[in-house]
Amino acid sequence: MTNDKMTNDRAAATSLFMLRASFGIRHSAFGIFPALLLTLMATITQAQSPNVVGSWNVEIMFANQEHRAMRFEAQGQGKGTLLLLDPRAKVWGAPVSFEAKWSVDNDSVSFSAPVEFMLGNVGRDAGTLTCKGKFETTDLISGDVEFSPSVGDRPSKHGTFKAVRNKN
Repeated sequence: MTNDKMTNDRAAATSLFMLRASFGIRHSAFGIFPALLLTLMATITQAQSPNVVGSWNVEIMFANQEHRAMRFEAQGQGKGTLLLLDPRAKVWGAPVSFEAKWSVDNDSVSFSAPVEFMLGNVGRDAGTLTCKGKFETTDLISGDVEFSPSVGDRPSKHGTFKAVRNKN
C-alpha cells in the first residue's frame, strides 16, 4: 500500500468520523435545547409571578377628592385584613380592622372588605370596599376602587388607589 493511498484512507476515515460526530452533536443539541428553553421559561415565569402576601400601605382617592389611608395585610390563601389608618376612628371606638379577601390573576389583583369610614365626628359610613388593580412593579399595585354603601339608598363612590409594599 502506498503512502498516498493510506493518507487518503485516513482522510476519508477522519471525515466520516467528523460527519458522524457532527450529526450526533446536532441531534443531541435538538434534544437539549428545548429542555433548556423550557427550564428558562419556567424560571422567568416564577420570577414574574406576583406575590401579594405581605403588608401594603394603601392610599385611596375618591372622585370627590376624599382621601382614605389603610394598611392591607395580605396573608396566605386569599385572606387578610384591612386596617383603617384614621386616628378619629380609634378615639370614637369605631372598628379599625376588617377581614379582607384577595385574589390574583396574572398581574391583576383584587382585594375587598366590609369597612366603616368615619363621617364627621360621630357618624359611620358602612359598606364594602373593593380595590381592583395591576402590579406596576413587585412592590406597587395601582388601580380602581369602589365603595358600595350598605346602609341607605346611596350610589357607590368610585376612585383610584395605590398600594405600596411596606418594607418594615
